[in-house]
Amino acid sequence: MKQYNVTGMSCAACSARVEKAVGKVPGVENCSVSLLTNSMGVEGTATVDAVIAAVEEAGYGATLKSAKNEGHGMNQSEQNCAEDALQDRETPKMKRRLIASLCFLIPLMYLSMGHMMWGWPLPVFLEGNHVAMGLAQLLLTTIVMVINQKFFISGWKGMIHRAPNMDTLVALGAGASYGYSVYALFAMTAAQTAGDMDHVMELMHEFYFESAAMILTLITLGKMLESFSKGKTTDALKGLMKLAPKTATIIDANGTEKVVDISKVTIGDIFVVRPGESIPTDGVIIDGSSAVDESALTGESVPKDVTVDDEIFGSTINKSGFIKCRATRVGEDTTLSQIIHMVSDAAATKAPIAKVADKVSGVFVPTVISIAIVTMIVWLLVGESVGFALARGISVLVISCPCALGLATPVAIMVGNGMGAKNGIMFKTAVSLEETGKTEIV
Repeated sequence: MKQYNVTGMSCAACSARVEKAVGKVPGVENCSVSLLTNSMGVEGTATVDAVIAAVEEAGYGATLKSAKNEGHGMNQSEQNCAEDALQDRETPKMKRRLIASLCFLIPLMYLSMGHMMWGWPLPVFLEGNHVAMGLAQLLLTTIVMVINQKFFISGWKGMIHRAPNMDTLVALGAGASYGYSVYALFAMTAAQTAGDMDHVMELMHEFYFESAAMILTLITLGKMLESFSKGKTTDALKGLMKLAPKTATIIDANGTEKVVDISKVTIGDIFVVRPGESIPTDGVIIDGSSAVDESALTGESVPKDVTVDDEIFGSTINKSGFIKCRATRVGEDTTLSQIIHMVSDAAATKAPIAKVADKVSGVFVPTVISIAIVTMIVWLLVGESVGFALARGISVLVISCPCALGLATPVAIMVGNGMGAKNGIMFKTAVSLEETGKTEIV
């Protein structure tokens, strides 16, 4: 299975779109896209260029994930980079966006709800000036929309590529509220110019600026919580990467000990391990005996006694004696690297139940848009105002979020794989994990 990093996905509908596009590439036998880790696993004979081209055609980005990207056989700086790549950078960004949005949403809510519904006092320059109040709401809402412009960029990109996503729903909902409110503000200006104050008062109730800003802020809050959950689920993989030793003490041709970077160790090299040190790579003992703590790999808490000709594994701890060993597996061939590879592969595969959720997510957004349009038309036909019908249509758009559906199963799979790895149990695929969950008798 080849693994790829995928960029630009924002919801379950996006991952379903990528999966569908790659699945049509000749030579692709199986494709699984994980929104949780923004990764994709592809099986088959299709070329890397063909797969990447299909992803880009669908409106997203993709790069081949090399062994070094997954934490195999790296030197210290590369391993730090791999661990850094798994760091949660999205949550802090979302947090800043949320705080900035709230700074402008609160005064906007004070103007639109506090004053209009509960009669809270206004600044002198706004008192009795309805057009000025409308302009203030317009300005505050525009700032919130600029802060959260990513929703609109992603949403319209989805529309252009005929693959609407959750951001499309948010952009349509907030955009419709904003657009109708701007129309009401212009109508109010015309009414005030004509001296029709009764119509001006009526139009005050046609503003939905606060709805547009509230939609964006609430969805940002949801995205931040979602991002936090995604970040926490990669902790198991980061923990496994941190187990990998950074250096090894090898004996050169002159019989001199020297400390080298782990990436410089080759098969056949002789290395020594003193009590308390981590064994740098897989090998065979050629001199000495000791007790080795293998709990990091096997979960066994009792140290294992080893002597000449016994096999040892990288990242385990030499507890007592001095041992001299010959390297037999290095880099991505070591036991730890294979475990990291297996956990990473399992995260990129999908359980059958997840595929059901993805099928729903794939048709969800167009269906929701259709229902919202029908909702508006029905309310207009029964005699309600445009503003009333628009508010109901926007409600349908905003409350319909398939992201929880699309994320629930990958989160469960990632956490299950992580817990299994910590207890010495490896699941090769998500299908294996789901089948194990159905086991009643062992």
